[in-house]
Amino acid sequence: MIAKKFSCEFTVSEAIGLLIIWALLTIVTLGLALFVLPYYFVKAPINRTFILDSEGAKIAKLTVDVSFADVLGHALVWLLLTIVTLGLAYLIYWPAVIKRLLNAVKTTEL
Repeated sequence: MIAKKFSCEFTVSEAIGLLIIWALLTIVTLGLALFVLPYYFVKAPINRTFILDSEGAKIAKLTVDVSFADVLGHALVWLLLTIVTLGLAYLIYWPAVIKRLLNAVKTTEL
């Protein structure tokens, strides 16, 4: 069996940049951007992750490609659920987004 592992090259500076952008978007949209944010916060590190062989060479790249229409449709349903449950559904929304993104991960051979 060939040993394989993941290597994520998502940097702290990329995370800070993402955080600044989403903080501004949250202010500008009066908080509505928070329902799209989980997709991009989880998607960014996945898209910078590689599969390594036993010698540490990159053999494949992980990618998540989810259309904005899919994101928006899912986010609107959860926005309504969050309003109805006075915010409690948002706690369940994050794991639901992570599940959707992990199910959409594809590997691309290098």
